Amino acid sequence: MVQDLVIAIVAAASVGTLYLAAAAKVVKQYERGVVLRLGRLRDDVRGPGFTMVIPGIERLRKVNMQIVTMPVPAQDGITRDNVTVRVDAVIYFKVVDAASAVIQVEDYRFAVSQMAQTSLRSIIGKSDLDDLLSNREKLNQGLELMIDSPAVGWGVQIDRVEIKDVSLPETMKRSMARQAEADRERRARVINADAELQASKKLAEAAGEMSAQPAALQLRLLQTVVAVAAEKNSTLVLPFPVELLRFLERAQQPAQQQQPAPGQQQLAPGQQQQTPRQQQPAPPPQSAAAKPQRQTQPQRHAQAPRPAPPQRPAQAQRPAQPRSPQPSAAAPAPMPAPPPPAPAPMPAPPPPAAVPARPSRPKPLAKH
Repeated sequence: MVQDLVIAIVAAASVGTLYLAAAAKVVKQYERGVVLRLGRLRDDVRGPGFTMVIPGIERLRKVNMQIVTMPVPAQDGITRDNVTVRVDAVIYFKVVDAASAVIQVEDYRFAVSQMAQTSLRSIIGKSDLDDLLSNREKLNQGLELMIDSPAVGWGVQIDRVEIKDVSLPETMKRSMARQAEADRERRARVINADAELQASKKLAEAAGEMSAQPAALQLRLLQTVVAVAAEKNSTLVLPFPVELLRFLERAQQPAQQQQPAPGQQQLAPGQQQQTPRQQQPAPPPQSAAAKPQRQTQPQRHAQAPRPAPPQRPAQAQRPAQPRSPQPSAAAPAPMPAPPPPAPAPMPAPPPPAAVPARPSRPKPLAKH
């Protein structure tokens, strides 16, 4: 009898232990428990801690109340200014109503992800490329508002939405780079021109001040030389005034005029120096073998047929004389040259040779 009682007590204890193990539930601090009794939602939502449910009758579903970080897959779209872009984003949300998150939507995570992708495509189509690149705060607010509107009925609150990256085609990147480079070059040229204008004004003022005191320009030159000479790895080029060189040239010209040339005797005061033309010897007489003057083309045609020229008389042999270059116009006829004149400081030119009479042409006989 006692043995049966002990067995019954042990069996009851075992059943009680199993019941407690099946009915006892622990809800964590960041979770909430939704109880469904026979498939019907209970009004009370179990808070964190230890709780009990009826096994087989009640079912407890735990809902995480922490903020969830969900990346939105990259979406391809065409902006309002017809530029193809690829945009991805990230969304932060949390559950504020555990019962609605369980009852109103099957899987609130999947629903929020799909809603975020659809809203992102809509934002891309409504925005310009410049807004996607520079005005992201406004786009983030609009995207958050579009996702949060349907998520409120699901017991989900959208905490924040951020556009992570905007991918552009390579051709668009190169075009934007060229545009930015041209803009920077334009601004650099404007700044450089403004600097040149200000520098020219200051230099004009400095030149006006230095023109009043010429020594100031020389002092400025010496300061520049000192500044350049401080670096030992540079070559110093010292500018020399051109006016000083001209002064030295003018000073050397009178000294060269007073000094006699080498090999020339110094003349007495009042004696004139003979020119090179006066010191040249007289040209020798013209050779008798000079060629007769050439006749013009009409005369040669008129004199054909031409009789035999008269024989030249024999000339006596003379000592060889140096031949001077013949003038361009030769003597008209060969004549024996006169004897060489006596040496004199200025010999008279030889008399012109007489031109021999041209033989008359024989008249043709008339035929009877």
